[in-house]
Amino acid sequence: MTMVDDDVRSAPTGSAGRERALDWAGTLARLILGGVLLIAGLLKVGHPGQSARAVQAYQLLPFDVARLVGYGLPLVEIIVGSLLILGLLTRGAAVLGTMLMLAFVIGISSAWARGLAIDCGCFGGGGQIEPAKTAYPLELARDSLFALCGAYLSWRPRSFLSLDRRWYGN
Repeated sequence: MTMVDDDVRSAPTGSAGRERALDWAGTLARLILGGVLLIAGLLKVGHPGQSARAVQAYQLLPFDVARLVGYGLPLVEIIVGSLLILGLLTRGAAVLGTMLMLAFVIGISSAWARGLAIDCGCFGGGGQIEPAKTAYPLELARDSLFALCGAYLSWRPRSFLSLDRRWYGN
């Protein structure tokens, strides 16, 4: 039993119920954002050239910088996703996850505004596609929801089933 559990048990019933609900919301947000980042990174890590081409297709960064980002992004996604799933260093991982999602929202918005027809490359693939096959509104909504998960965890990182809670009482 941790001090946090003792505090919740000694709190009034309404407050304890609210805290439990917020902790479960944090658990859900952590597993959703962490799972998405981990899956996205794992799907791309074995195909670094394809990941680099997906980043280059956005035409936002110099070619060589985009290549480096494309090679490094899957590893960052795997690390941040794993930390979130484990519930370890949750606030920091959530901040990084939120920043990644906001960068994806900015990149997709920019591509759409400039009339580029690209696959976002979020789960592998990427690059030029037929204009009719773009899914920018759906991609923006999806990544915005994931960013909200990260923002929630940045504000309130406490959750159930986490190493932070077990080791640090958070």
